[in-house]
Amino acid sequence: MSMSKAKLKDRYIFPAIFEYCEKSYTVTFPDLPGCITEGSDIDEALRMAKEAMELHIYNLEDDKEKIPTPSKPENIKLPKHSFTSLIEIWMPPVRNEMQNEYIKKTLTIPKWLNDVALENKLNFSQLLQAAVKNKLGLL
Repeated sequence: MSMSKAKLKDRYIFPAIFEYCEKSYTVTFPDLPGCITEGSDIDEALRMAKEAMELHIYNLEDDKEKIPTPSKPENIKLPKHSFTSLIEIWMPPVRNEMQNEYIKKTLTIPKWLNDVALENKLNFSQLLQAAVKNKLGLL
């Protein structure tokens, strides 16, 4: 990950527009184009709004794009059957979760070594992680 933590904010608050339509809520963020989600009820819509905003802000940070300045809720023009709500996110746990995402690696070892390792109940993922960390001096 190439993010510079010194320049990042940990807390963001953006207004979201919740629009009721046909038994569900669509959530958009006027200041975050492309950040859209929905929920079948208000609780789900709020949870989804928070998650969508976390991922959107994380991607902006990761791409080193400027985080927009949030609009004032009172300046947002609302469509019919809509309301605004402020959505607050705390980024440290989001960054931590995204940086600890696991990827699958394919490796090749001799069959006899694989057989002995399986007999001894070795966890290949743990073993490879430990070996890479040791090789890089990260242990």
